[in-house]
Amino acid sequence: MMKKKLTFILIVFAFSLASSQEMKKEHQDVIKTFIDCIENRNIEKLKTFIAFPFKRRYPLPHIKDETDFMKRYDKIFDDKLTQTITKSDLNKDWSAVGWRGIMLNRGALWIDYDGRLLSLNLSDTEQTIREKIIEADKNSIHNSLGEFEQPILLAETKKFRVRIDVLSNGKYRYASWSINAEMNEKPDLIIENGKQILNGYRGENISYEFINGDYKYECIFNNRGDRELCVYKNGNKILTQPFLIVNH
Repeated sequence: MMKKKLTFILIVFAFSLASSQEMKKEHQDVIKTFIDCIENRNIEKLKTFIAFPFKRRYPLPHIKDETDFMKRYDKIFDDKLTQTITKSDLNKDWSAVGWRGIMLNRGALWIDYDGRLLSLNLSDTEQTIREKIIEADKNSIHNSLGEFEQPILLAETKKFRVRIDVLSNGKYRYASWSINAEMNEKPDLIIENGKQILNGYRGENISYEFINGDYKYECIFNNRGDRELCVYKNGNKILTQPFLIVNH
């Protein structure tokens, strides 16, 4: 136990030391270019550093393309976030973290070593929009599903509509309807006490697992782009259907 604690302390210390080291000039140049785009509102240049679709936190839709990015720019980079970026200190607020790239404020924003935007936390404006979407969602679905902490996904197969939410206790809930039903109708199936499973080198393979008696339901994402609903009975797979994520 003491060995594990010591290892953890050393890892934290090493990370803190790496974060506090002076940024290399080539990294500074990349950061300066990115900051300059934000400071001068150079959307034309900035959009060339983004791979679309650019992910936003569900149920906010992803940014589909350059046109969508330009429309939503002022919400993505609102005044507060813009100031955070433009007033940041190259050596104190930015850190180069190995293969992961360069981060601002311990992960609020990530760019790679060529300046491409990898990920970005929601701005206050986006967060407000997201909260309004969630509140409207809670009022539109069947009352048996109205209590949840965060929506995780809404997916459709050729036969089913599946919704997964995380509850206030941290467990995941599965609900499904036939594809022709509306979500304000009572679900055909509700399973609580589900869990999220992360696999892969970077945790890029994700599945949500739910047990209902002899049956197990899995919604699977992997780094090959597969999206599958799998159903098992007594350990034997009895159904596999690909799904599409709705409003994503």
